Amino acid sequence: MTTENTRSAKAERDLSSLRGLASGGVHLRGDEDYDRARTTWALAVDLRPAAVAFPLNAEEVTAVVRAAAAAGLRVAPLGTGHNAHPLGDLSDSVLMRMSGMTGITIDADARQARVEAGVVWSSVVEAAGAHGLAALHGSSPDAGVVGYLLGGGVSWYARSLGLATNSLTAVELVTADGSLVRVDAEHHPDLFWAVRGGGGANFGVVTAIEFTLYPIETAYAGMLVWDLRDAHQVLSRWAQWAADAPDAVTTSYRHLHFPPIPEIPEPFRGRQLVVIDGAVLGDDAEAERLLAPLRNLGPEMDTFARVPAASLIRMHMDPEQPVPGGGRSSLLDELPPAAVDRLVEVAGADSGNSLFLMAELRQLGGALGRPQPGAGATAMLDGRFQLIAGGMMIGELAKQTIADCERVVDAMAPYSRGREYLNFQEEPVDPSTGYDASAWERLIHSATRSTQVPSSRPTTKFPPADSGPPSADDGRTRGARSWNRAPPLTVTSIRLAH
Repeated sequence: MTTENTRSAKAERDLSSLRGLASGGVHLRGDEDYDRARTTWALAVDLRPAAVAFPLNAEEVTAVVRAAAAAGLRVAPLGTGHNAHPLGDLSDSVLMRMSGMTGITIDADARQARVEAGVVWSSVVEAAGAHGLAALHGSSPDAGVVGYLLGGGVSWYARSLGLATNSLTAVELVTADGSLVRVDAEHHPDLFWAVRGGGGANFGVVTAIEFTLYPIETAYAGMLVWDLRDAHQVLSRWAQWAADAPDAVTTSYRHLHFPPIPEIPEPFRGRQLVVIDGAVLGDDAEAERLLAPLRNLGPEMDTFARVPAASLIRMHMDPEQPVPGGGRSSLLDELPPAAVDRLVEVAGADSGNSLFLMAELRQLGGALGRPQPGAGATAMLDGRFQLIAGGMMIGELAKQTIADCERVVDAMAPYSRGREYLNFQEEPVDPSTGYDASAWERLIHSATRSTQVPSSRPTTKFPPADSGPPSADDGRTRGARSWNRAPPLTVTSIRLAH
């Protein structure tokens, strides 16, 4: 038998040991359901792992982690896969699909939620809303809760309440040696600090998390809509308004291109539009006063009104099914008139971009720009606006989409300080740009103090403490429970895509 055949036989024998360890199924290359199992929410991402496992509880996660390590494989845990793009080559990894772990517990009196790793936001919003409570969810109903929260989390209440990751109160995870560990402010506080914004999957396979809920039953929320030809006037007003708005306001500004297909509602079908949506935490009179400068521009549609907080999960109209999309992102410092001119030039009605390009600015600042007491590794976002450019990645259209997205982000680069929000990054970046200098140094030492093991799948690659600054080539740089509180923790530099 040749060396190559010997390796193949050994790999097959080792991989077969994974079968039966996950009640939701284990799928190896060549199995009938392998292609279905490896397909994520981000349809443009073509992942080809050594195996795909669907655990249904923490004990099964532990068994798969141990078996993967014994087989010389790494582990890549994944929720829904909304941002599966940075996972890269998984040929030496077990893709751990957490979608079968969907337990939700709401403690209304304590205003706390505990959710397992496969839970999506719409389920949490509905469960919390039944008790008159709200979570710091994002704009996508079917995005995974765990990946969103461990990477940061910008909600519709973010400028008032800060990054969602700092509402975490406990994280349960399986470390690389197969230990099930609970971390919080009193138990393994250094690890608890690191996972909140440092990416929990860099330190283990997260099986459940606990976080604070807020007594928000309603909000003054909705959208304002104009034709894209009005973009310059609307963006000029919004940029000035957003910079001075109080913390109670969190909004988003978008250029949207809707295809002429029946699935799109009539007011939007086949249109190119400017949309401002968001929420105001305050009474109706105050909200109407704050929104008056935008309403004075005469939008053709205005849905802002007092609404149940639970309705905000669908306000942004994010797709609720897998899509072949992708894009680019960056943090911006300011939006002076020259920046407004440039964005309209590269993403407006006459830009010549691909049909499905979307350009978005999310309003930051407020509590997002101030470190919170007891915060984790990502304590704040160092920017005033989040720029996102995205579109469809289908066949030859993908090349045009990427080119258009890069053109938009590159055009706005002069208005950025080079900082990044890693939750939105879909390509390799310098990971240190996601943290302030002291947090980055602390993350490096947190990783260096722990043992890197073969069961790891890097996402934010922390270099050795004495290795100097990272380069752009460092990669994405970005049941019953028995708790282990004693042994030192080991790093599993693992990517959890939300």
